[in-house]
Amino acid sequence: MKKTAFLFLTICATALTQVSCSGNDDTKNQSESDVTSVGASLTIDAINDMDIKTGLIVTTKNTSSAKSKETTPGICAAITITQQSPTSYPKVFTVDYGATGCTDNLIIRKGKLKITLSGPITTTGSKITIERIDYSLNGIKLEGTIEYTNATTVATVPQWSRKVTNGKFTDLEGRVYLNSGNWTVKQTAGVDTPYVLEDNTYEMTEGNHTITSANGAVLTLTVQESLIKKYSCDFVSKGKLKVQSNLLNGVVDYGNNDCDKKFTFTNQNGTTFNLSM
Repeated sequence: MKKTAFLFLTICATALTQVSCSGNDDTKNQSESDVTSVGASLTIDAINDMDIKTGLIVTTKNTSSAKSKETTPGICAAITITQQSPTSYPKVFTVDYGATGCTDNLIIRKGKLKITLSGPITTTGSKITIERIDYSLNGIKLEGTIEYTNATTVATVPQWSRKVTNGKFTDLEGRVYLNSGNWTVKQTAGVDTPYVLEDNTYEMTEGNHTITSANGAVLTLTVQESLIKKYSCDFVSKGKLKVQSNLLNGVVDYGNNDCDKKFTFTNQNGTTFNLSM
């Protein structure tokens, strides 16, 4: 995944943007900022999905008594649960990957995730809040808070809102990107098995993600066609995002619902690039 944040630097040399990277210094710097922001944004969103997945695993699999310490299959971190009683809310889960980190699925995580569950996540209004504490993934530092709130109005169509605030992403080169966003998420498969996560499929029907680079350049990615995310896949497998900035405009297409890392970027001039996370 960490390759994503750097793919677009190379693409600039192959004329991804209509504005040539060989133009004046201001245009060149703006163009390079825009294309690297696209890569950073896609990486941020993929990591947000992974952290939400961690939150769902931890809160679903752990129902132990107050202040207990648990291990959860598939998560290498130590998990501490704090609550007033075994049936009370809120429940606070501290997922501690340690200062030196540990590895899940070839991904090295360090630091902590503080996950607060306000009530059963299957209940409308309940919220999972994920706070990052000295947290990094494969050396990429991440800050900010994710709120995942049950907004279901029809029982057969579970729905959530996903809000990211005070997001801060520091890549391996030390570049900093501030980010925030809101998504609407519907569950389209696995509804009949609410406490089994593996058969779930989610559809992000609307929303946008804004990212600001260190030089102040702002880029926005907006859902153009619903994004399909299977619980069993690490990445979005279908759907399109519209990319907009001062110099870069186009569409990210995640493909035909295959569980893979591939996607394409089509610039507004019609040029298409096949890429991979």
